[in-house]
Amino acid sequence: MKLMRSSRSDRSVGYLDGQMLIAMPSMHDERFERSVIYLCAHSAEGAMGIVVNHLAPDIRFSDLLVQLEIVPEADLIQLPRGADDIRVLRGGPVETGRGFVLHSSDFFIENSTLTINDGICLTATLDILKAIAQGTGPHNAVLALGYAGWAPGQLESEIQANGWLHCAADPDLIFGSETEAKYNQALRKIGVGIGNLASEAGHA
Repeated sequence: MKLMRSSRSDRSVGYLDGQMLIAMPSMHDERFERSVIYLCAHSAEGAMGIVVNHLAPDIRFSDLLVQLEIVPEADLIQLPRGADDIRVLRGGPVETGRGFVLHSSDFFIENSTLTINDGICLTATLDILKAIAQGTGPHNAVLALGYAGWAPGQLESEIQANGWLHCAADPDLIFGSETEAKYNQALRKIGVGIGNLASEAGHA
């Protein structure tokens, strides 16, 4: 999948890459219910994002390092401090067997890392996992399995139909340790409560 960053002129007409999508309470698609999504790309060609508040069940980062033959199981005890604390997220329903690492901009691989916005980058190669295992990776990172994708015009239609809110991104929403609390945290960021949204859904 080729990711295209929106140009400055794209943003002036309402593209949202580098921002967070917040699912409305009326969103009953179980793939996105109560989701907070960091939009990595949004343009006339469509949109791509990573769900940042749903943990992948029963998968640890260290387990993936072993499965991908990056680190032998016997060497897991030697992982650098913090490496095993990296959260593995259920990033979305597309390409769920593929890993995408959202990370801080202190790590960059030429021709592999996409710089998105405000110091947030995306890398989807094994090289970043190897770097993390060796202690040379980014300061902040989350690993997502899969991503969310929209066809041209689809996301705009869903927003107009009151499917999503959006807000500015911040590192804590993306990398914060309280994964399950990010939905309410994102709503508070734009000054609304879940109770107010539930009562107003469908009346915008």
